[in-house]
Amino acid sequence: MSMADTLASLVSSDRVTLATSWEQAFKCAAPRSCQAPLLRGALAWHAQMTELRSSVGTRSANRASQDLRLAASSPAANALAPGTRLLREWRGQTHHVTVVASGTGSCFDYAGVTYSSLTAIARVITGTAWSGPLFFGLRT
Repeated sequence: MSMADTLASLVSSDRVTLATSWEQAFKCAAPRSCQAPLLRGALAWHAQMTELRSSVGTRSANRASQDLRLAASSPAANALAPGTRLLREWRGQTHHVTVVASGTGSCFDYAGVTYSSLTAIARVITGTAWSGPLFFGLRT
């Protein structure tokens, strides 16, 4: 049933039918003191939120699936071998980053300072929040 049909059925329903719908939607008895217009509004809200939740969940799942495919197809920052040099030109200046080994994975040397992430280096270079792997072309 489409959302328009659901809302139309709520408009034409009497209080007894609305109370039954309330019990199905909220898993409890409808409040005795609530009149039909209030039940209608709450049921309409519930139907819309349920539909929104299912569509957002689908979009989130699709986005997560796409992110996994991208991660599998492009090198990750922590998979770079020590000694790898990353170059990025920004506003007419070339920036050099070298991957260095550490006990927990990879660190990055930029201008004589060691950073734990490319994102921190991208922030130093640009002055704004950037994704480090995106800034250095490791991700699209």
